[in-house]
Amino acid sequence: MIDDIKEYETTALESVAAAETMIQLDEAATAALGRSGPLIEAKRQLGSLPVDDRKTVGRALNEAKARVTDAIESRRQELAEVERAGQLEAERLDLTELLGAPVTGHAHAVTQAWEELEDVFVGMGFHIAEGPEVETDWHNFDALNIPPGHPARDGFDSIYVQHGDSGATLLRTHTSPVQIRTMLAQEPPIYIVAPGRVFRRDTADATHMPVFHQIEGLVVDKGISLADLAGTMEAFTERYFGAGFSSRLRPNHFPFTEPSGEFDVQRPDGSWLELGGCGMVHPNVLRAGGIDPEEWSAFAFGFGIDRLALMKFGIGDLREFFTNDIRFLRQF
Repeated sequence: MIDDIKEYETTALESVAAAETMIQLDEAATAALGRSGPLIEAKRQLGSLPVDDRKTVGRALNEAKARVTDAIESRRQELAEVERAGQLEAERLDLTELLGAPVTGHAHAVTQAWEELEDVFVGMGFHIAEGPEVETDWHNFDALNIPPGHPARDGFDSIYVQHGDSGATLLRTHTSPVQIRTMLAQEPPIYIVAPGRVFRRDTADATHMPVFHQIEGLVVDKGISLADLAGTMEAFTERYFGAGFSSRLRPNHFPFTEPSGEFDVQRPDGSWLELGGCGMVHPNVLRAGGIDPEEWSAFAFGFGIDRLALMKFGIGDLREFFTNDIRFLRQF
């Protein structure tokens, strides 16, 4: 009887392998494992066998049935992938032409500013770092020296999501959590910039949006000082804005840097524009990132990409970036 079972199994496996459609596979499965199939019929005959033979034959029957079942499921996945590929090919659209005319496009104004900033900083020796837009409360606040109850938290007006414990997960309010994740993931020295999208409960107006874009930089190395920060900001200003522009640092306060400053850019006409915040990374932030502040020092900076795009293209209202008015988009 064991020889019969092997023959049933071989026949079933051949039928499964030969199935070219889901319908053919279902027919092969029914023929092999259905109520009138040979393997099920063999199982009914176990009761008429001697006890010793019953165990041996039963084991062989179960193993054969398991192999046939696995083969059916494997073939089903293969056929599903083939059908999916065929469906995608049938639904594929050629979007390079529309009504006989080529369709062309270009990067959004904010994307252009984003990519240009990346190019400038990569040219200065920085690497690009990324992080999740849905963050933990620890990465977004606690590790950045903004513990629960800190008044600075109110200024971010965070958007929390329903995940994990209440208040434990939120849409990141700045790209600074990428700095923490980078420090935890790699050993110093670290030279990174982290561009990305951030979220706050801001009311949309000419200069604010609830969704906007930032780029932050972090340098961790031995002997890093405030002079290195000032020199880096000056080098960036000259490379991004061009000749005739300069920068300055003004004292300020941020929980995650000490000392802290504002970074301003001076236009050729002598007027000043506040661009973002910067400073020497607070020792508590370095410790949260697993770095010894007695051995390493660091500076960080950050500013809005959208604001730079407004300056670059001479746009007066931030909301224009989000209207998707084709007349506006074609200008940049």
